[in-house]
Amino acid sequence: MKGRINSIETMGLVDGPGIRFVSFFQGCKLRCLYCHNPETWALDGQSEEIEAQELVKKIERYKNYYGADGGATFSGGEPLLQPEFLLECLKLCKEKGINTALDTAGVGFGDYDEILKNCDLVILDVKAVDGEEYKKLVGQDIKFFNQFLEAVQKNGNRLWLRQVIVPGINDDEAHVLKLKKFAKKLKNVEKIELLPYKTIGVHKYQDFKIQYRLEGVPDMDEEKCQKLQQLLD
Repeated sequence: MKGRINSIETMGLVDGPGIRFVSFFQGCKLRCLYCHNPETWALDGQSEEIEAQELVKKIERYKNYYGADGGATFSGGEPLLQPEFLLECLKLCKEKGINTALDTAGVGFGDYDEILKNCDLVILDVKAVDGEEYKKLVGQDIKFFNQFLEAVQKNGNRLWLRQVIVPGINDDEAHVLKLKKFAKKLKNVEKIELLPYKTIGVHKYQDFKIQYRLEGVPDMDEEKCQKLQQLLD
């Protein structure tokens, strides 16, 4: 089984617990206003085609560094757009005793049950909890996100929630408290993280000749973001 990988990070520290080997899958159906990786959008975009066994061999080489908490994180792009390849990678990791995490926006293809059964942790990118706001942010109906979340709840996976905080869009108490209320209805939520919006990927839009729709919006103030984070504690 072959898949397409945009890039890898061998010593990730922010993509799940402990030290992680992070595989960034190629392809994403969402068009988030604040996306800083437009090079990952096209499923057939510039990327490496690799066998699942070969990728997991790379992951296994770093097993001694993972410790009790670390392991492999499958991120993107959107790994759920390559469900068969993702599932094979997850199963091979589990056979080798490697902890697995899925970093996803929850919008992909296929039956998620087998994927989730082989996943130790789901890191779910919550774009917005309101359907209208969600569509404005990503250009998709929220029903696909809700379908994935329903599967996560059914399977009982450990769950981390993340949301990017953007000046002038969701950088206020009302939005953060709405996220908190949303999280309280879910099972197994271990952590909620607010991530400050950054402009680090703007130059990529110029390279790809794509209009950047948040032009002029500054980086999110990290101190303000930390104060909003305290509302979730």
